Amino acid sequence: MWGETGTGDAVPLARLAAAQGGVVLTAQALAGGWKRGRLNRRFRAEGWTQLRAGVWAEPGRAVGPMALLWANQLAHARLVVSHTAAAVLHDIETRTQRVEFTGPPQGRTDVHGGVLHRLPLGADETTTVGRLRVTTVARTMADLLRAGPRDDALVAVESAVSRRPSRYGGGKPRREALTTLGEVAETLERRPTLRGTATAREWLALADPKAGSPAETMARLRMHDAGLHPASQVLLTTPSGRRAYPDFFFRAQGLVVEIEGYRWHGSRAQHQRDTARFNDLMSCGEVRRILRFTASDVYRRPGAMIRDIRDALAQLSGVQPVS
Repeated sequence: MWGETGTGDAVPLARLAAAQGGVVLTAQALAGGWKRGRLNRRFRAEGWTQLRAGVWAEPGRAVGPMALLWANQLAHARLVVSHTAAAVLHDIETRTQRVEFTGPPQGRTDVHGGVLHRLPLGADETTTVGRLRVTTVARTMADLLRAGPRDDALVAVESAVSRRPSRYGGGKPRREALTTLGEVAETLERRPTLRGTATAREWLALADPKAGSPAETMARLRMHDAGLHPASQVLLTTPSGRRAYPDFFFRAQGLVVEIEGYRWHGSRAQHQRDTARFNDLMSCGEVRRILRFTASDVYRRPGAMIRDIRDALAQLSGVQPVS
């Protein structure tokens, strides 16, 4: 097996790699008893990939974001995983993912294959996830709000402050909320003069902890930008006493807007639950009409979605829609 033994008492390369995302520093191997010439021959013979000067990925390891996070942090101890990269490690949904770090405002630190943000960072604003040093959830959300764009930042913030499906599992299909809007606001105010803070406050005010998915976040933002402001996840009661919580509800017109995620239906059991939910909503006395949109509608055809909502609101209000 590759790297299973060193030379004499040299530390096995496989053991080093297993403890740090499949990545090994030349300096670590040398400190562990390897001779430079034999080490270089071993790296080449076994097919290790050089990620940057003095940093190697084990044979067969895809050089993806995780390998680059380890490579850069091992090479520069002062780098802290941040922004979208930290969000992903914290099990927060994001629209994009980049290899991102926060480092000292001054210095010659560089990042290979990623982005370096030179920002002040307190010791209490960092934590450890999977042995990588990362910004805390609240600091990560503050960073994303300052950096923008708005929609990407709010997708992450609303994921962080609500229960969501977990990409990492751990025996639980959903994880709990990871922070609160109040904690994010407090983190922003710790450094009120940092660039982007004023805009970040405005965007944070738009966040809704009741959002259930990125598609719901995006749908609400599209409606907000169009001047439409429905209530979200309001309690409705069916004639039989069952409770229903529509994604969005225009109460004055009795219009419900439902956003179906990419996992819509997915199985017979889920289809049955969706059908029962639709019937429950339609049986509520306050509900006159239901519009259902897919995540694809939200992301790819937002203009058509808004037109359909406007037309429905006009019809339910007895107003002739504008063609």
